[in-house]
Amino acid sequence: MDADAILAFPASGHARAVRVQEERHLDPALAALGLDRGRPALVLVGGAGDLPDAQGLSPLFAEIVALSERLRTSVVDGGTDAGIMRLVGKARAAARARFPLVGVAAEGTVVIPGGPPGREDAAPLEPNHSHFVLVPGSEWGDEVPWLGRVAEALVGRAPAATLLVNGGEVARRDVEASVEAGRAVVVVAGSGRVADELAAEAHGGGLLASGLVAVVAPGAVPGEVARLLEGQK
Repeated sequence: MDADAILAFPASGHARAVRVQEERHLDPALAALGLDRGRPALVLVGGAGDLPDAQGLSPLFAEIVALSERLRTSVVDGGTDAGIMRLVGKARAAARARFPLVGVAAEGTVVIPGGPPGREDAAPLEPNHSHFVLVPGSEWGDEVPWLGRVAEALVGRAPAATLLVNGGEVARRDVEASVEAGRAVVVVAGSGRVADELAAEAHGGGLLASGLVAVVAPGAVPGEVARLLEGQK
């Protein structure tokens, strides 16, 4: 793949992609993608496998897509065709939304259309994303620091937040990175695994003690995310 390329997905259109090797190259890479700066950004993290209640979560993602379209939000996630990334991609396509959906993936963990897999369990890229940033790495989780870097480069002084739905150990690292960066995190209660583990820690300190992590019922998630992305106190 060239440094700035168009990826073609059968039956679902095209996406623009860049390869970034060093953090200092990120700003020109995002400029090459034609992404607007100064938008609010939502970092979406969580389950990348078959979610136990994927169908039940679909309405939540439809609401997140509608909110992102209304606020002209850039949504940043791991970009693979699995779990929450598949759900948000499908919801965006169904709504014919136009907000940037930016997948950030370690290049050695994914299959680039027309190219060989980086490893035996490499994942395909989700075909309804509008943009991809491919970063160094061949292990799951190598993309974690880059999710925040991409979001921060996109927002400028605009607000940003992280949304956790379900998730495993990599998602916990994503939440830890968000807290370390001072970015508010919304945890969807009842979505399973790490999200529910964090919800159970609500009265016991840990990440919740930072004051940046809020555990929210699914029905209240769009309102809480909107509050954060609109910069409300």
